[in-house]
Amino acid sequence: MSTSAIPRVVVAGLSGDAGKTLAALAIVTAARDRGMPVRGFKKGPDYIDAAWLSWASQASARNLDTFLTGPEGVGRSFRRHAVRRTGQARALNVIEGNRGLFDGTDAVGTHSTAALARLLGAPVVLVINLRKMTATAAALVRGCQAMDPALNVAGVILNQVAGRRHEAVAREAIEQACRVPVLGAIPRLDDPGLLPGRHLGLVPPGEHDARAGVSGLLGRIAREYLDVDRILACAEGAPALDDVSAANDGLDTSARTLRPVSIGFVSDSAFSFYYPENLEALEARGATLVPISSLGGGALPAGLNALYIGGGFPETHAEALAANRPFLDSIRGAAARGLPIYAECGGLMLLANSVQWRGRRHAMAGVLPVDVDVLESPQGHGYAVLRVDRPNPFFAVGEELRGHEFHYSRLAGPLPGTACAVVRGTGCGDGRDGIVANGVWASYVHVHAGGAPAWADGMMRAACAYRISAGDTP
Repeated sequence: MSTSAIPRVVVAGLSGDAGKTLAALAIVTAARDRGMPVRGFKKGPDYIDAAWLSWASQASARNLDTFLTGPEGVGRSFRRHAVRRTGQARALNVIEGNRGLFDGTDAVGTHSTAALARLLGAPVVLVINLRKMTATAAALVRGCQAMDPALNVAGVILNQVAGRRHEAVAREAIEQACRVPVLGAIPRLDDPGLLPGRHLGLVPPGEHDARAGVSGLLGRIAREYLDVDRILACAEGAPALDDVSAANDGLDTSARTLRPVSIGFVSDSAFSFYYPENLEALEARGATLVPISSLGGGALPAGLNALYIGGGFPETHAEALAANRPFLDSIRGAAARGLPIYAECGGLMLLANSVQWRGRRHAMAGVLPVDVDVLESPQGHGYAVLRVDRPNPFFAVGEELRGHEFHYSRLAGPLPGTACAVVRGTGCGDGRDGIVANGVWASYVHVHAGGAPAWADGMMRAACAYRISAGDTP
């Protein structure tokens, strides 16, 4: 087994809102400005931070989540997509953590950012929000070092710094007490247009009208406030990783269908939550993917054998969606004809009778006999486990699905027929998830093809069966 030099660094924090995304994007931008190949990775199931890392690196960022895909799946995905240093040509891989460094599914930090850093042998740069503290920051760093002495906390970036004295006191305390360097000090940047937020997190880059100026701001932050050379040196000091086969990562083509099928997926600013591995898994099995806009286009294109509707923000686009009746009517007609439709979270909302958002109710496709209310607080948030216990178009009875959910919406009225018991999480309510109607599956839970190869296999089986039933044979 060969080994590779894969320069890598984990950008972690003590909690959410520490400034991890800002720091990670600035580091990625600095590497790109130097002409280096750079890849971004996001710890956990977050779509939006991964989208920003994709935008900054100009390459598809990957989610690394040991709950969804297991440690082996994470290791394969990282090795498959990371850039390597060759000779004197430098490269960089930036892994943005989530929540606090040790926050996982239990008290010992299972599935935490720290666990991911240990798995990948990656040094950690810890981002600390310095508001209303100075030397206490050193105690926080020392606490992380004591919590796991084997973890390589290679440096610290201070965020929300009020001034030179504020920085100097914290820097001296950290470097003396913790024996790690301070690699940057980002001042309080009261610029709401830099990385604006809303419910579910940041506004995605595709909806940020001022994103063209963000790259310049990130580059300036890196040049003026970060010690980029020392951060690169930390990444290059990571130990070599063994190269392993990328097989069994959800892209295994041994399951490739002999019958070509066409699968549409709704992709625009209203529906942008797709793991790249999910789309790649379908293509690896022989599907032709057809991107479809729910906003600018009319009816569904002809010739589809299945439809995939991911998550996103249908509530913020509800008025435009409701006005696109040709699109909504074509979905309802296709569902009535038995077209296999797999819908996740926002996709479920699109298939409902209506969506209520900020006091207004908007008509949707009317495929499912439910109405959806969007509230001001999360109605389901975290990892989820489903057990399939009833027949459905995509999964075998007895299959266990691991995924995640994050939704501010809930279903109003009686719950229609479902195919899954919720072992962990919230789902659609009453301990159930996976609404089934004819060829439709609609769920609040997102799955990752790297940890659920049965998902892509089920999509292909359903698409092939529909093509045959429609009399369309090669």
